[in-house]
Amino acid sequence: MATVLITGANRGLGLEFCRQYAEQDWHVIACSRNPDDAFDLNNLATHHNVQIEALDVAEFEQIDALSKKLADLPIDVLINNAGVYTDNSTNGFGHLDYQAWTKSLVVNTEAPLKMTEAFLPQIKRGNKKLIVNISSLMGSIADNDSGGSIFYRSSKAALNAAMKSLAIALKDQSVGVLIFHPGWVKTDMGGPNGLINADQSITGMRALIENFSLDQSGSFVKYDGTPMPW
Repeated sequence: MATVLITGANRGLGLEFCRQYAEQDWHVIACSRNPDDAFDLNNLATHHNVQIEALDVAEFEQIDALSKKLADLPIDVLINNAGVYTDNSTNGFGHLDYQAWTKSLVVNTEAPLKMTEAFLPQIKRGNKKLIVNISSLMGSIADNDSGGSIFYRSSKAALNAAMKSLAIALKDQSVGVLIFHPGWVKTDMGGPNGLINADQSITGMRALIENFSLDQSGSFVKYDGTPMPW
């Protein structure tokens, strides 16, 4: 049975990843900061092979502890989905909230790298050997013609750069890296004006994950496979 580990699994894209993989009979390890409050995730776990684990990705000792707990489990796909958006109308340039910016960088950039470091032995024992990262078109420097969202944009641009380097470093170990723009999705983070729903986004990304080959490692693509500008 294939295994996927998903961070930020309690809502939005993470929850939909869990639902779709669970319905395909994967073993799903669903990570959430507060599992007791994750009603929909707990309901999913009562009907499918979903293993819920408490994890705040900003607390790196928790990542190490979970990796130790799951040390003997091969992981086919790691999905770094957890993310935060800390920009608002009160903390833009001129009155930047550097604590909020640091939080964005820790959760959106550093945590996916820490997850990869901690779980690389398990990933290398899996069949798929793939690290998936949920980035954003807002991480594209070439596409930024509207400005704003300094914290989020910089954290996702940094994630893209780091994962591109990681793809190069891990290729000779047959470990692949994918960077996704999931589209503008109607979720709590994406808001009600999103252009697609979570089902469409995740269905597209799962298809690309399923058909991934190592020569695609390091790609930054939209959920439908369209290449994204760096």
